[in-house]
Amino acid sequence: MSRALSFRRSLLHLRHHRPKPLSPTTPPPPKPIQNPFTPLNPARKFCTSPTPTPSTNSEVRKYIGYTALVIFCGAATYYSFPFPGNAKHKKAQLFRYAPLPEDLHTVSNWSGTHEVQTRNFYQPENIEQLEKLVKENNEKRARIRPVGSGLSPNGIGLARSGMVNLALMDKVLEVDKEKKRVRVEAGIRVQELVDGIKEYGLTLQNFASIREQQIGGIVQVGAHGTGARLPPIDEQVISMKLVTPAKGTIEISKEKDPELFYLARVGLGGLGVVSEVTLQCVERQELVEHTFISNMKDIKKNHKKLLSENKHVKYLHIPYTDAVVVVTCNPVSKWKGPPKYKPKYTTDEALQHVRDLYKESLEKYRIAAAKSSDDNEPDINELSFTELRDKLLALDPLSKDHVVKINRAEAEFWRKSEGYRVGWSDEILGFDCGGQQWVSENCFPAGTLAKPSLKDLEFIEKLKQLIEKEEIPAPAPIEQRWTARSQSSMSPASSSAEDDIFSWVGIIMYLPTMDARQRKEITEEFFHYRHLTQAELWDKYSAYEHWAKIEVPKDKDELAALKERLRRRFPVDAYNKARKELDPNKILSNNMLEKLFPLSETN
Repeated sequence: MSRALSFRRSLLHLRHHRPKPLSPTTPPPPKPIQNPFTPLNPARKFCTSPTPTPSTNSEVRKYIGYTALVIFCGAATYYSFPFPGNAKHKKAQLFRYAPLPEDLHTVSNWSGTHEVQTRNFYQPENIEQLEKLVKENNEKRARIRPVGSGLSPNGIGLARSGMVNLALMDKVLEVDKEKKRVRVEAGIRVQELVDGIKEYGLTLQNFASIREQQIGGIVQVGAHGTGARLPPIDEQVISMKLVTPAKGTIEISKEKDPELFYLARVGLGGLGVVSEVTLQCVERQELVEHTFISNMKDIKKNHKKLLSENKHVKYLHIPYTDAVVVVTCNPVSKWKGPPKYKPKYTTDEALQHVRDLYKESLEKYRIAAAKSSDDNEPDINELSFTELRDKLLALDPLSKDHVVKINRAEAEFWRKSEGYRVGWSDEILGFDCGGQQWVSENCFPAGTLAKPSLKDLEFIEKLKQLIEKEEIPAPAPIEQRWTARSQSSMSPASSSAEDDIFSWVGIIMYLPTMDARQRKEITEEFFHYRHLTQAELWDKYSAYEHWAKIEVPKDKDELAALKERLRRRFPVDAYNKARKELDPNKILSNNMLEKLFPLSETN
């Protein structure tokens, strides 16, 4: 029973279902059109005369034409109108001449931006099952791409040919309290790991925004938290076990094989299935989070101090305003204790401006009556800020003027939310990212802690100028974080200089609706936004996208340019050489890896 519960829990963010098959014999009839008019019977007589007159024939033809027109319009409306997300494949199924196979599984990432269907989705319960699975599929040359929690915006772990997920390999195997080290199975989620070791007084050094990632996945894509003295999460890895197709299970560390170890820590799932990870932890601490509003002028004056004097710091820039939300986190002082602070505003007061804008917008878009009559519509006073923002954006997500109003309301919300919060690091360092969204996050050098280059602030200024010039409906926030360097050669923050720091900047567009047409329009606008930032900023600031957020171009020339660009930053030949040695049949690969790192192009 516990294993079944674990299975259900592990797929919380990984939609995994089987479409219902249709009849295998004949294609299903199209859905009947609900026509309010009763079609006229062309055989009906319009006079008592046994022989219809010419005028009667004309009348019959007229009504037949009306009937055909109504049918045509109804069919056109039905087949062109967007379907809700739960009917995603409805139109395609109407024209299928064969049923969907019973064993065909649909797997998508959390944002619903990438999806594949596969017959092969494996969840081994222990390393022996995993080793057998990898061996057998290597012999058959059948792909089993490692997929984690499905949280990556670009679906880096998805593969139509087949996937392996370690959600059932989620144990804490060993805790060394003295050395502050923990050995875990790679399928354990971050929150489960933190909960499992807190009784030993230990925790992870840093956290990403959310806690649902599997440890294997968060390490392999080079995820990060924030803090200019703290490196990305892969730097916490002391050793790893990889189940490889060609060499079986190997254990790697900087002592045993430093070159492979530093390459495989951010291996993108292409060098082996990470089965176990040993992590360097730190003592569990309570943190004080301080949130306040600033502006770019003041940020420039205090930037070096903010980076150097705070363990964790991030900026939330709000487009079309000068507001910068600053969030710092530091250990509670043993001498002073937590700060004594009484907030100026209650939560309701902080949200009131956003609620008022929502009510005003409902009236403007003339849907207040429909909303009030909807029994499923939640009470506006029960919605969080991010839920209110999603509902506001859903009304008109691509209207620049509407988005500007929302951003200004967000700035007001943060102004009234200034203050302090105390809690354990795994509670404090999280961030409510909002609903489904498109994200592009770039990493670029920002000098050193002793001498910041200020290129990070210049990047933001240029980005906001670009947004305003192009009138992009860019919602808030533009999140900016910092890390120390990583020694992992495939990390976007990799550097040989120990004191280098890197800035990470993310742009977003939310997907607050399941309307297929609207999501498509938001997607197109987002990629226009992303393309502009790429053209204007990436090369100038040596910015490279997060591996979990990079998108593979469809255009051949753009793809060629991206591959060349990646070669200038990362050891692509060394990475592909390791892939050939450990996975010669490419069973751990997928479309993304094959396009970005084609083995045929290497010696």
